Amino acid sequence: MTARVSRTASPIPKGTFMEPMPHSARADRRTLLRAAAVLPVAAVGVGALEGESAASEVPGLPDYAPVPSAAAGPKLNDAGYFVGRIDGHLHWVTDGFYQAMFLSTRDGVVLVDAPPTIGHNLLRAIADVTRANGRPAKVTHLVHSHSHADHVGASSILGKDVVRIGHAECRRLLLRDNDPNRPAPTVTFEDHYTLHVGGERLELAYHGPNHSPDNIFIHAPEHKTLMVVDILYPGWVPFKNLAVSQDIPAWLRAQDIAMGYPWRTLVGGHLGRLGRRADGDLQRAYMADLEASTRASMHLDPTPYFEEYGAQGNSWAVFKTYLDAVAAQAAAPVAAKYTGVLAAADVFTLDNAATLVESFRIDAGILGPFSTRP
Repeated sequence: MTARVSRTASPIPKGTFMEPMPHSARADRRTLLRAAAVLPVAAVGVGALEGESAASEVPGLPDYAPVPSAAAGPKLNDAGYFVGRIDGHLHWVTDGFYQAMFLSTRDGVVLVDAPPTIGHNLLRAIADVTRANGRPAKVTHLVHSHSHADHVGASSILGKDVVRIGHAECRRLLLRDNDPNRPAPTVTFEDHYTLHVGGERLELAYHGPNHSPDNIFIHAPEHKTLMVVDILYPGWVPFKNLAVSQDIPAWLRAQDIAMGYPWRTLVGGHLGRLGRRADGDLQRAYMADLEASTRASMHLDPTPYFEEYGAQGNSWAVFKTYLDAVAAQAAAPVAAKYTGVLAAADVFTLDNAATLVESFRIDAGILGPFSTRP
């Protein structure tokens, strides 16, 4: 039976959206200089600007490109958080770095994730909403997107009575970790789970490993909202090393799986604003460009690296300098293209290219000069 969802307006403001900048935005001269700087050597990033002072008094800190306005989220309150209504009784909360989502129901609150950077502000945000709508403030259910401490490390503040729900692998990992701040889920599932609480519904689904072995998709169909964490980053490039994901080919596929859901609003788990479908399209364009550039760069001539370090018998130096150079060459044009379009394109594109290089070598068999001897 389909739950009836109240669409009664709430005084809590809806989440703020900003359209991303056009994909074809032209990089300026400073962006091109910053990107070109990574071509000859691998040990430098794409952030230092020629002829500009450091952004900090601490020596050696790089000066990165300004964050595009399209990446900005809503202003935080004096306590350091923002809470907003997504749709009906579905809400979100952010501290500008992390995000959680919650449903205010007739029987209590269903919270999805408990990031420790937000911490007790989760309970303050919930109180803000429930004071306004007259519903119970007690968190009765906690859904784990996955087991990582940066997303559920404040789970313990909810007490022992909360029903904790997650994938079966999430339970196994948390029992192994034995972290008192992250009690393991007591309700688990393998493929799909429908959670009904107080007239509200969430559809939980596992599509295989991606960012982590247990990362799930949380769909609120009545609210046209999807929460999937560490897969899509609205307004930003993915976190370093492609979100430090454990299965890169599956992480790449997870972007397509996410876009296959019929959502209007995305809760990505990170940074300051919610996502729209254009954000997913833009990230996939960034990744397609980075994949193409990385594949092309894996034909870089290895001779200088073997000549310099091979005679010394320093095999690891051959690998490091060559693979770093491949990543730098792959990253440069992509960083130039997306700086000013996606936030932190000049911060993490080199790291993301390096991760793709290793995935292409290990997962796709593109070994370059380390392939079969002719």
